[in-house]
Amino acid sequence: MSRAEAAGDMAGIRCKLSGKYDAGAEADVISWFKMLLGLELEPGMKEMEKQLKDGQHLVKLAKEVLRRTANAPERAKKMVLKANTLTAPFKQMENIQTFINFCSNYGVPKTGLFQTVDLYEGRNMPQVLNCLQQLGSEAQRHNMDGPTIGPKPTEKNIREFTEEQLKAGQSIIGLQAGTNKLASQSGMTMGGVRHVSDIKVDDMTREGHGVIGLQAGTNKLASQAGMSFGAVRHVADIRADDMSKEGQGVIGLQAGSNKGASQTGMSMGSVRHVADIRADDLQKDGQAFIGLQAGTNKLASQAGMTFGGVRHAADIRADDMSKDSHAVIGLQAGSNKGATQAGMKIGSVRHVADIRADDMNKEGQGVIGLQAGTNKLASQSGMTFGGVRHAADIRADDIDRAGQGVINLQYGTTDGANQSGMSFGSRRIIS
Repeated sequence: MSRAEAAGDMAGIRCKLSGKYDAGAEADVISWFKMLLGLELEPGMKEMEKQLKDGQHLVKLAKEVLRRTANAPERAKKMVLKANTLTAPFKQMENIQTFINFCSNYGVPKTGLFQTVDLYEGRNMPQVLNCLQQLGSEAQRHNMDGPTIGPKPTEKNIREFTEEQLKAGQSIIGLQAGTNKLASQSGMTMGGVRHVSDIKVDDMTREGHGVIGLQAGTNKLASQAGMSFGAVRHVADIRADDMSKEGQGVIGLQAGSNKGASQTGMSMGSVRHVADIRADDLQKDGQAFIGLQAGTNKLASQAGMTFGGVRHAADIRADDMSKDSHAVIGLQAGSNKGATQAGMKIGSVRHVADIRADDMNKEGQGVIGLQAGTNKLASQSGMTFGGVRHAADIRADDIDRAGQGVINLQYGTTDGANQSGMSFGSRRIIS
């Protein structure tokens, strides 16, 4: 049963292989068969396939080549070369395989051999011709007595180099680095930079050192009018015709606008306030006064206070207080029951409440939180330069220096308080 005809991709591959069929190689093979066996073969790819398909002519050719080669390889000499004359397909393919085995044992490389179906089914006739030519090349290598075909075989060409010759090659730049053949150094200055590729700079002069190449863009139609010598070069050409020294102290609109704002009453070197607050009657005499925002010390008494004692948040009796309780946190400070120190680092600041601050960074230290309020819609009108910033505008007309040593009622009162049992210099407990 014959194989089905090639179709689809197989048909395309067979057409490509057929396109490699060389008529010159075919002529060499036909002439070799004629000179060695006296056999006349018809030219043409299909004709060659039909005449060599049974393998008998190939076995006869191998037998003749082996007979004419005195120093043939031992593996080839041991082969029994006898063509099978039966017409059965498997017998014909056996003849083809016998010829392939002979070529391999004779010295033909594996890349030069062909498959049995390449000849029997005509799949790759160019490879069949190539194998016959390489068999001729190996016959030349083994000094066969008679005509041969194919290219001359490659032979060893051993060269010996002295130590001086080997070292001389270390100063030669290989072709991988390119070549300077036909390159000219015309116009090159001594000490110039070596380029990746040889570039002619015949017409280069010093006048061109100040020219910006087109790779850096172009300054065509650009104007330097109004630019001062030594000024910074901008990314784009910007006209600055009207720029003068007088404008260096002006704040641009990008920084906001001070239109409508008044500097009346501001003193030189004073601190800039968060919001503009009027303080028309502020004088140096009042800088040591405590404003009403801090409460009042009217009617407050210092009775019972010791010199140097710590001021407490509230007057609390501590008659039975002892040192054992110094390490106890009162309930006014809350409770740490159920609190965990997980994630806290040694030496870190103690918070009023346990707050995780894993992602805290330095960038946030300069930000004023909303707890500090906002200065939106605030006015600086009437503020003096260098004045102290108050929480709110409160008149403090009646404040005098006599009350500086008086504790105001915002801190509580000591009336009815007793310091009995307190030791001098001891620490004041909140609770």
